[in-house]
Amino acid sequence: VTIMVLEMHAPEEPGFSALWHLRPVFFAYVLSYAYVAIYWVNHHRLFSHATKVSNRLLWSNIALLFTLSLVPFSTAYLGRHLASSEAAFLYNFTLLLPALAYYWLESVIRRTGSQSVASQTYYRATSRKGIAAVIIYALALPISLYAPVIGVSLAGLVALFWMLPWGPLDRFFLRCEGPEGE
Repeated sequence: VTIMVLEMHAPEEPGFSALWHLRPVFFAYVLSYAYVAIYWVNHHRLFSHATKVSNRLLWSNIALLFTLSLVPFSTAYLGRHLASSEAAFLYNFTLLLPALAYYWLESVIRRTGSQSVASQTYYRATSRKGIAAVIIYALALPISLYAPVIGVSLAGLVALFWMLPWGPLDRFFLRCEGPEGE
């Protein structure tokens, strides 16, 4: 995740006005950093429910890592072309891919991992949240083509949705009480 900071080049000119021009790049970096951090945290939480290593587990995990490796490219493109419909579309498409890969990984662990009550609660809650994220990304794709700022804002909404774990928004959409032992 920290390699994305390499796309943030210091301006040649001194002063705050030169730094101000970097705000789209910084915005894209912060949003993408939040996304990768969210996946990192949830990846660790998910793997706490895994009980065995299988080929499906390994390949679904590799698929997630590959899709996340695409984020720095779309982040750099978005940072340079924040108001561009193509950049917003590419960014949302790039965020949709890890969401789908994570859902696959989660389904593997759900089938082969712990089947305790706490694990089942966790699987239900995060699966519902993941499906909601995929739907929002899918809606953001066509919206990005006509209203790039709204498309990127939808990506920000998903990040916010994941960063506020087990809050009122989760209970409203997911109708769950939250994980045990948090």
